[in-house]
Amino acid sequence: MDSEMHDNSLKPYVSPLGAWAMALGTSIGWGSLVVTSNTYLLQAGPWGSLLGMLVGAIVMLIISRNYHYMINCFPSAGGAYAYAKETFGYDHGFLMAWFLGLTYVAMFWANVSSLPLFARYFLGDLFQFGFSYTVFGYEVYLGEALLSMAAIVLIALLCMRRRKATINILIGLVLLFSVGITVCFVASMLGWGKATHLFDPGFVPDKHALSQVLRIACISPWAFIGFENISHASEEYTFPRSRVFRILVISVLTTMALYIFVLLLSASAFPAEYSTWLEYIRDISNLDGIKGLPAFYAAYCYLGNFGVGLLMCVLLALIITSLIGNILALSRLLFALSRDAVIPERFARLNERHIPAAAIALIALFSLAIPFLGRTAIGWIVDVTTIGATIIYGFVSASTLKLAGAREDSVEKVTGMVGIILMVAFGAYLLLPSLFMRGSLERESYFLFVVWGILGFVFFRRILSKDASRRFGQSVIVWIALLSLVLFVAFIWMSQSIMTENETTMAQIHSYYLAAGASASGVADDSFITQQMAALKASNIKTMLVIVGLFIFSLASLLWNFSYISKRAQESEEKLGHARSAVNRDPLTGVKSKYAYTENENALDAQIEAGEVEDFAIAVCDVNGLKHVNDTFGHKAGDEYIRSACSMVCELFQHSPVFRVGGDEFVVIMTGKDYHNRSEIMKALNERSLGNIASGDVVVAGGVAGFVPGQDANVRAVFDRADAEMYRNKKMLKENGSVSR
Repeated sequence: MDSEMHDNSLKPYVSPLGAWAMALGTSIGWGSLVVTSNTYLLQAGPWGSLLGMLVGAIVMLIISRNYHYMINCFPSAGGAYAYAKETFGYDHGFLMAWFLGLTYVAMFWANVSSLPLFARYFLGDLFQFGFSYTVFGYEVYLGEALLSMAAIVLIALLCMRRRKATINILIGLVLLFSVGITVCFVASMLGWGKATHLFDPGFVPDKHALSQVLRIACISPWAFIGFENISHASEEYTFPRSRVFRILVISVLTTMALYIFVLLLSASAFPAEYSTWLEYIRDISNLDGIKGLPAFYAAYCYLGNFGVGLLMCVLLALIITSLIGNILALSRLLFALSRDAVIPERFARLNERHIPAAAIALIALFSLAIPFLGRTAIGWIVDVTTIGATIIYGFVSASTLKLAGAREDSVEKVTGMVGIILMVAFGAYLLLPSLFMRGSLERESYFLFVVWGILGFVFFRRILSKDASRRFGQSVIVWIALLSLVLFVAFIWMSQSIMTENETTMAQIHSYYLAAGASASGVADDSFITQQMAALKASNIKTMLVIVGLFIFSLASLLWNFSYISKRAQESEEKLGHARSAVNRDPLTGVKSKYAYTENENALDAQIEAGEVEDFAIAVCDVNGLKHVNDTFGHKAGDEYIRSACSMVCELFQHSPVFRVGGDEFVVIMTGKDYHNRSEIMKALNERSLGNIASGDVVVAGGVAGFVPGQDANVRAVFDRADAEMYRNKKMLKENGSVSR
């Protein structure tokens, strides 16, 4: 047992069926059954939605190929974080982790907050007890918050304690909702009951059919996000990773089929008071009960109460599978970040069942306050995942392209490039029109994206301060790109806010004139319009001040990070300079070291080879009698003898670098004035040594040789001649009475 607890590695337990269930269960959640009609049918109709989903599925198959490639190249927990880190560096990896975290936690929160809606639709006011309050128009009850909190705790405990049971439950629930949706769809196509499925109109009137199809295709990342979460479990497969692409393809096709089934089911039946499905869908917000849920109403028309009960089970299964899938993916992402020491290392610890329980506990604790925010606020956060998914899939494609280019894998080079182009096009289609007209996302969603991006700068500063190994802060472009994206989305939020305020003001003016009629005076009209315009101006100024504040704060955060990076780089340069100085300086004499001489020799050799070397000479100097001094007076006296010899050499060679290359050997590279006076200097060295023989002072033998162009191929050739000359001088000094070496 002890050995297992100390084995901190993820263990295989995910079968092919389990991987399929994990991918499908995460990509399809509450929204696929409840809000699909609003998201898809109102924008493109049944045929536009169907064709758009087909195009979106093809796009996701390309992304699947890229994920398959990266999973096989880097079979590590963390998914897109690991791929960006390995191919582009830790800065890009952190950016991916930041958006992956937002995407998965948003989907987790969305399905948690859907439980109170499930209770309201099907259980009435059973959980509407305790204190209540309103958040952004949504009423929050203590009982409903407790229901959501209980679900968070139970799912977390299950994922923390039972690996195989969790995956088996996931498989069972995915099969349940897949069969349930299929049964209801088949019933609608067979025309059971009294309803008729006339998909007329096939597209939304007054909009170009192609633009409707493209619109649905461009939000396909939102529809399919989560299918890739099996990349986080790549260390836990019980099957060869070569089978991943097949599993991803099946999960994408299954997801597409189930979405289409729900779409066609929702448009196949409508109450008698409406003439078309479109009229019905447009009035959903005013309807209660199952009439407010098109898929449930259609199931009731074809299968009666059995159909409603079946879809209730399906909806509950969708919620639970999404909770399980997202908490598994998010916990493995945190595990990978902790293993890389990006976040505290305790979140990489595994319990006795090899589960990152601490990471799961963190997710649960962080999510317990979410039920008190209300469904409206969570809906804004979920909208951000459309942008987040596009960024994530684009980065995975870029990683694929770079790695495949390096490995010369032609297929993945194509899919990587296509994936990048598609995600850039999708992002432009989603964001650029929103700058000038009403966007598909709520304006609060744009604001939340901006806030999340700025928080990324702030959190990155914390990462930098704890990055002892200096892995982060190496890429400037990634943070400039993020700042540009944040500012662009901030301007979208500003334009959306200004348009909303303008529309509100115009509506108020219109209502005023309708209510006042002919009784209003011109003075009263002018006063009212003046008040409204003043309020509009104040609101627009406030919006612009917020934009300016966000710009200043985000830019300050970026500069704050870069100032730290620059300071850190300067400290590194200083340490490197000190290290270089230490290695280039002889500690005993203070002159240049043997290492420094080698560097100079290499530089001169390169100049000789290039034919760019200037005239130079090499002087070799050797201290006579050092062994006698060491043996007689000790090594301390010997060191002083060497320093004295060095002083004499430096005094004579005043314009050239002196190197100590051995215990008693010095080398001088003579250029300039010393080069031209080399004969006089060497003569002075010899005379000084001859004079010191009688006085008992230090004696230095020396030899010199000049570089001969065309003869000497390198510095070594010059050195050898100078060394030979030094030995001749040494012999002469010994013959004149110097102490034997």
